[in-house]
Amino acid sequence: MLVADRYRLGELLGRGGMGEVWEAQDEVLGRQVAVKLLLGDEADESAASRFRLEAQTAARLNHPQVVAVYDFGAWDGRFYLVMELVRGPSLAQELAARGTLDPARVARIAAQAASGLAAAHRQGVVHRDVKPGNLMLDADGTLKIGDFGIARFVDETSTALTRVGQIVGTSTYLAPERALGRMAGPASDVYALGCVIYQLLAGQPPFWADSPTALLYLHVDAAPVPPRQHRADLPPAFESCLLRMLAKRPEERPAAEEVAQWFGGTAWQGDARPAVPVAAPLVAPFVSPGAVGGAGPVPMPAAAPPVRPPVPAPAHRPAPVSAPVSAPVSAPVRRGRKDVRKSKTLGIAVAGAVAFVVAAAIGAWAFGSGGGGGAGPSGPAVQQVVPAEVTASPSGDVRKGGHGKRAKSGRESDD
Repeated sequence: MLVADRYRLGELLGRGGMGEVWEAQDEVLGRQVAVKLLLGDEADESAASRFRLEAQTAARLNHPQVVAVYDFGAWDGRFYLVMELVRGPSLAQELAARGTLDPARVARIAAQAASGLAAAHRQGVVHRDVKPGNLMLDADGTLKIGDFGIARFVDETSTALTRVGQIVGTSTYLAPERALGRMAGPASDVYALGCVIYQLLAGQPPFWADSPTALLYLHVDAAPVPPRQHRADLPPAFESCLLRMLAKRPEERPAAEEVAQWFGGTAWQGDARPAVPVAAPLVAPFVSPGAVGGAGPVPMPAAAPPVRPPVPAPAHRPAPVSAPVSAPVSAPVRRGRKDVRKSKTLGIAVAGAVAFVVAAAIGAWAFGSGGGGGAGPSGPAVQQVVPAEVTASPSGDVRKGGHGKRAKSGRESDD
């Protein structure tokens, strides 16, 4: 079959929900290419728009780890997309054939995949469907990221090619924020890549359930089993970075560029354990209607409060200086509190008495002096009673005891 009078189709390479991929020969340039044809029986308006967006998105990216796009057009009522031909298997085929991969090879794959995603993120493109089937290996082991069919531009919020409330992607690798119906961002791709790396090491994804709805619960609320429990030969530094990629909150995950640098060097081989954020579930966890698997609104379990570590006791405790050991502990405590209350009441009473004495003295001077500094002819004698003893009753009432001392003022004191 000759497509657009140029591309002669050969072997069928694969078939997906939106199209089928053929190996083909470019009759004009004389090279092997891959031709993706939009399926005719599913070529609705949404699928056609998504197919066109895939061509525009991939053409916008120019990176060794991204499948290159050569041509796009319509033929015989169907859209076609001409891409770089990747001759090696996908990671899904590698997993089916081998089960697991050694950490050194996984580190090389992680560095290349993260580098390609970082290039896409710099262009404002989020893949939104990172999974083993979309990560392909060339004949020389170079990794290529393909299938940007549901990618979106971060700066173009109107590019929503899915129905409202519908989650598009593969639930096995779906980030928690996307399981809650929130917008995908670069951190969502990092989480999905973390799930792929985990599966390459352990032979299974970090979360698995019989139904998509139950799987969404796990992504939002459950902590992954540390990968070193599956692979004892995994370096601790490798595990720490991987667990950071699987953090529940997007802001706690490393950027794709950081992941590429980490696995591209030798840091992943070390014993150092970088700080790993606690995999706390996100708040307000509700799955949007029409989520993966056709689930309706599903409330997620609330996050448990964090457990604070116990405070260590001091090395040396001072010896108690109170009652003997045989005495009840509660008795001195009660008596001490009662004495404190009595002392406070007594202090208030004394302060009141002193204030009264001062006020009386000032009043006696003012009225007795007659305005001239001494007692006037008609100035009355003022008696000042100074309490000899002030006590407080158990009920808190202030009582005065003894006899006061008569103090003369004015003319009486001169006589």
